[in-house]
Amino acid sequence: MTLVQHESSKPVEMFPGVIRRTMTDGERMMLVEVRMDAGAMVPLHTHPHEQTGYLASGSGRFRIGDDEGELTPGDCWLVPGGVSHEFTATEGCVFVDVFSPPRDEYR
Repeated sequence: MTLVQHESSKPVEMFPGVIRRTMTDGERMMLVEVRMDAGAMVPLHTHPHEQTGYLASGSGRFRIGDDEGELTPGDCWLVPGGVSHEFTATEGCVFVDVFSPPRDEYR
């Protein structure tokens, strides 16, 4: 399907206060929406997928390898495959992640 209504994608609680929706899932990339409550965290982890994203609303602290900084709406990131990273929402936020290749566990 090429057109996707927001409510047609299933919400999944990844961690307390962290809800993801896999919006599109193609052969070579995947788009995921993530909503986080203030104070919620995606703990330090790695995966082989390249990940890029965009913060649509709210704010948070992102650590990618040795790089760390505060993000606000409109800021972006790029996580190379295999690099450790974590995100903590300093206020409720919504962001969009794109993974290549798609993550099987998010399908």
